[in-house]
Amino acid sequence: MKNELRSIIDNIESVLHGHPWFGRNVTDLLGDINPRHAYSKPGNADHSACDLLWHMISWATFTANRIEGSTKKDVATDETLDWRKTSPKTYSWEKGLKEFTAIHKKIITRLRTKDDEWLEKTVAYREYNFRYLLHGLIQHNIYHIGQVAYLNKLLKD
Repeated sequence: MKNELRSIIDNIESVLHGHPWFGRNVTDLLGDINPRHAYSKPGNADHSACDLLWHMISWATFTANRIEGSTKKDVATDETLDWRKTSPKTYSWEKGLKEFTAIHKKIITRLRTKDDEWLEKTVAYREYNFRYLLHGLIQHNIYHIGQVAYLNKLLKD
């Protein structure tokens, strides 16, 4: 059976490209960012929009790796993978947008090969299952896109 997984996939797709309950989707909000402003930290912000984008990519990559059964590249054990020092030379905004889209497509493709029982399996080196991880990824993206939208508003005013 894949009813619950279908619902999770629909949720991921809605948040990324659809019509989520909270407002504009992640892809539209990221598309609003002027690449010239992607590295700005208005109002003494801790992170730029680009920092937040690559942070979301890190956790999506972690999720994709765990779905595939990998135990490598654990974000929690490597701070440089979690909060990267972004710059146009090393982590460009444009490359980040492409990676963000690609890693989420990879997650969705892999999820389509699973069944609802798989959601009960424990994630390697964690004390939670894949259901919790996937809902967490959705929540994580929503949380950080709110920060990106706020930074963008500050940069436009």
